[in-house]
Amino acid sequence: MEFKSGFVTIVGRPNVGKSTLLNNIIGEKIAITTDKPQTTRNRIQAVYNDEDSQIIFLDTPGIHKPKHRLGEYMVKTATNTFGDVDVILFLIDVDAGFGKGDQFIIEQLKGVKTKKFLILNKMDLITPDEFIRTQASLKGTEIFDDIIAISAANGKNVDLLMEKIKEQMEPGPMYFPSGMISDQPEKVIIAEIIREKVLLYLEQEIPHGVAVEIESFKKREGKDIYDISAIVVTEKKSHKGIIIGKGGRKLKGIGKAARIDIENFLGSKVYLEIWVKIKEGWRDSDFLLKNYGYKE
Repeated sequence: MEFKSGFVTIVGRPNVGKSTLLNNIIGEKIAITTDKPQTTRNRIQAVYNDEDSQIIFLDTPGIHKPKHRLGEYMVKTATNTFGDVDVILFLIDVDAGFGKGDQFIIEQLKGVKTKKFLILNKMDLITPDEFIRTQASLKGTEIFDDIIAISAANGKNVDLLMEKIKEQMEPGPMYFPSGMISDQPEKVIIAEIIREKVLLYLEQEIPHGVAVEIESFKKREGKDIYDISAIVVTEKKSHKGIIIGKGGRKLKGIGKAARIDIENFLGSKVYLEIWVKIKEGWRDSDFLLKNYGYKE
């Protein structure tokens, strides 16, 4: 059997399950997931490997109306992938219903010649009758080459989706080593794990004006342990207090949860220190956005 390879981008409104789907396909946690919109900020590149194919997936930020430079960067990152791949997966959250944001993305895709699949996610959260009504409400779906209903969270129909994707792949090379699952440096994935825990622990207390910078990342000489120092950057003094929490309890909880995931990712023990710093207006600063990895 001839080896096939290619590129797939996953797009959709914020919080429809793009990162969850990516992690399910790869089988490891590559992209962070929370129940909050706009969690993914960069284009995460992950690599799926099996005996006869290699498929590179791009998990993009949710397409939304931007309110600052960071938002503009996120939307541009997503839409720039449309012409660079072999297949576009457009995810819709059927539990939330089909909305104006979904229709906006369909309009963006109408002039794109790339193969397009409409993915109806979270099918496990609605009844069959609700699913039929959701399908009936969809407009402009004639532009899609296939429509597949899945549950990214529990893996329902993900194998079917992968079969459909492989059918679109052409004979090609292995772009990455077979054991490689992401092009992201370890420091980037570790920073994202910490940011995920900040978002999860803080719930709705502060907006997404949080970035994470890895200040140092070193393996102790002769020992299977990493020393990691990270800085959580926030925009306001009041937010710094919320992140730290009374008696530092919230920051300790963030650090403990992040350390467990980082140890699983690295396969080693980790000593993690987290500090909180204020950088007012960093989401509108080209200089700071570049420093935090949001500009090319």
